[in-house]
Amino acid sequence: MADEFIKGLAILTGSGMVWFTVASWYRTEGFGGTQLIAPRPEEDLGTYGEALIVVGDIALYFALIGAITFWVLVPAFREGRRAWDERQRAE
Repeated sequence: MADEFIKGLAILTGSGMVWFTVASWYRTEGFGGTQLIAPRPEEDLGTYGEALIVVGDIALYFALIGAITFWVLVPAFREGRRAWDERQRAE
């Protein structure tokens, strides 16, 4: 179980740092305004800016889905498989 926790934590922190970095560069209007969740900037960002916006969105979803997968789905699947094996042996 500790192995799954560390994998989920590593995905969450690594992808979270990528998202925080990209969001702070491109989705922060100002120090006193909306930070990290501001709408996408309207001006032309160029090829690299557009690519970083996409990378930031992917990093956010990867962080959330990865943590949920290793903290909830993998342990639940293992418990279900263990319970299924015990049920089969009891019959």
